[in-house]
Order: sequence, then structure tokens, then C-alpha cells
Amino acid sequence: MVDGYDPFALYDPATLAASDPIEIDAPASVVWQILIDLPRYGEWNPFCVWAESTLEMGAPVYMRLVTPVAPGTLAPNCEYVCAFEPERMLSWELVDSPEWPYPARRDQIITPLGPDRCRYVSTDTFTGPNGIHVMRFAGPWVTRAFNDSARALKARAEAFHAADTRAAA
Repeated sequence: MVDGYDPFALYDPATLAASDPIEIDAPASVVWQILIDLPRYGEWNPFCVWAESTLEMGAPVYMRLVTPVAPGTLAPNCEYVCAFEPERMLSWELVDSPEWPYPARRDQIITPLGPDRCRYVSTDTFTGPNGIHVMRFAGPWVTRAFNDSARALKARAEAFHAADTRAAA
């Protein structure tokens, strides 16, 4: 997918949650700008409603997530940037530790399909010895959350691109 990195080929499908690939009628640059504008996630993202990070390699990404585990509350989460390829891929991960033995890697991948179109997919790979158990517990709702977020990203990117196109005319 991105310079030989393909989570679908690298990881066990039994531990990989993924959004449906979604085609967006906007340039990859527009989608990228939305993804890296963390302070505005609450305006469009129904899953990750708050995020903060410098997005430098290794930097923490502090998030508040909507989950079905505790309805009505936001789950705090902190992962660390592990890939940052402008207009192509933004990734963060939670490394394995004795305090939290549930490592995972989140990849958001943008594939340009032309000057005004791209494809977006989001994956979460639950790695480590507990990966299959995490997937069985969280995989279905993570997939649903990623699909909801992908559709919201599409709507926002297409609206921004349409407004930019009208302004340029």
C-alpha cells in the first residue's frame, strides 16, 4: 500500500480491524489536512472526539474515544506516532508493556486516485499474545467506529473540496 507497507499482508487477519475502503472525491492533500488537524476532530469525528499531539515521530497522541464499553463517558487513550508520511499515512501505536499488555497499531492510509480523488482506509492491528482476545472483544465495535469515522471524513473532505473549488471559480 504505502511504500511496501500493507497491514493486510503483514498482520494476521484475525487480529486486524479495518474500515471499508472509501473513495473520497477530494485530493489526498485535503484529506491529509483534516487528519492532521487534531484540534478539530470533535467537529467531524464520531469516534475520536478529541485529540492532541505534535505528531512528531514517537510523540504521544492523547485522545478521548467514544466506546460502547462505558456509554455516556469518553475513554482516555494515549498512543505514540510511529508513521507520518504526508498525504499517504498517519499511524500511532500502543506498545506492549507489563502495565498494559494489549499492544496495537492504528494506520490511516490515503491512496491518491487522481488529482481530485483518493481512497482512505483505517486499520487497527491488535498484536501480542492477547491480540486475538482483544479482537474478539473490541473488533466489531472498532470496525463500526472506523467505518463511521471514514464516512464522516469523506463528507468533510468533499465539503471542503467543493468549497475550495467554488472559491477558485
